[in-house]
Amino acid sequence: MARVIILGSAGAVNNADHDYTHFLLVGEQDSPVLVDAGSNPLDKIKDLGIDDDQLQDIILTHFHSDHVAGVPNMLMHMWQMGRKTPMRFYGIPHCVNRVEETMEMYGWEYWPNFFPVSFSRIGLHDNTLLFENRDFAIHSFPVVHFIPTIGMRITNKHNGKVLAYSCDTEPCLNALKIGQGADIFIHEAGGPPPGHSTARMAGEAATEAEAKELRLIHYQVWNQDPELLVEEAAAAFDGPVHLCRDFDEFEF
Repeated sequence: MARVIILGSAGAVNNADHDYTHFLLVGEQDSPVLVDAGSNPLDKIKDLGIDDDQLQDIILTHFHSDHVAGVPNMLMHMWQMGRKTPMRFYGIPHCVNRVEETMEMYGWEYWPNFFPVSFSRIGLHDNTLLFENRDFAIHSFPVVHFIPTIGMRITNKHNGKVLAYSCDTEPCLNALKIGQGADIFIHEAGGPPPGHSTARMAGEAATEAEAKELRLIHYQVWNQDPELLVEEAAAAFDGPVHLCRDFDEFEF
């Protein structure tokens, strides 16, 4: 079975218990795949018993700081620790180009003996093959946020199960396509539109998409009890509803 490890569960305002939303996909054969890096994830990954060099593939969903701001510190950390293993980033040009430009502003071309880094750019189209290895086939779909953004359908190639991730989005047709029949639908619950969805909207999306299970992520952690979101989503979805928390692990 493949594992999902939630490294962060908060929206754009985090706290000591909830880092910015990002997660790790751990398969049976190939190295883990990181989705987003709003903060430097390497200490958390080390605590999970995963060596820095094992992390070779990173998907970036969109160019908002709570999803990409950790990239420069992560790369500098790896360089300072003597990494030689290549690193590969995947995403849409609007995001990936800006990440590369950010690294240029940090002068990374002058960092001696820096390890190879590549950027793979994919089109902003429905059902685009974003990434594939022996464990996962990941297809992306544009969703409705403030800037170009992608959600994903992640298929476990060993058993055919599907993990869907809405990413940051208001309710839209592609969010339903992403979640269609998914074994687990990770859906944001950041608040009302524009650009985001409430927990109830996440529940409605899971119902309409006929997903089997709903897990809420990218929620507000200041001045409210996130546990109340589970009840809100459950009012619109009859299946299991869970709140993603930092360091949660589940299989698919």
